[in-house]
Amino acid sequence: MATAAPADTKPSLTIQRRFDAPVERVWRAWTDPEAMFQWFGPEGAEVTHAETDVRVDGSFRVIFSIPPDPEVHNVSGVYREVEDKQKLVFTWQWITMPERESLVSVMLRAEGDRTLMIFSHEQFADEEARDGHEEGWTGSFDRLAAYLEKEAA
Repeated sequence: MATAAPADTKPSLTIQRRFDAPVERVWRAWTDPEAMFQWFGPEGAEVTHAETDVRVDGSFRVIFSIPPDPEVHNVSGVYREVEDKQKLVFTWQWITMPERESLVSVMLRAEGDRTLMIFSHEQFADEEARDGHEEGWTGSFDRLAAYLEKEAA
């Protein structure tokens, strides 16, 4: 659900989600390129490239498409904070709009064998960008839940 922002700040969104998986597996899903191939992107997305260098000032890149649309989505960023199995903060920048850099925070909290993820995406250029990302992230997290369930089986 999008969070309303004061008039003098850029739009942002915060999503909380619980996963039936331990923190270690959710962390791996965010940091292991092979895992990202399985869930990253909205419903129907097919990841064709994923790379991560999970350390402060390290970078990531994910390229995906959503067939039958031929458009290729290419996003990258730089890790600003890395707290193993607890917190990732990274920039978010589409190759087609490099001037629109935003900031993503992923915080993970163990709840027994489950994980609470507090996800925040800030500094959107406008509300339309925020709303589009909210839809995309919601679909991605549905896919992440399905991936974690399948991986546990």
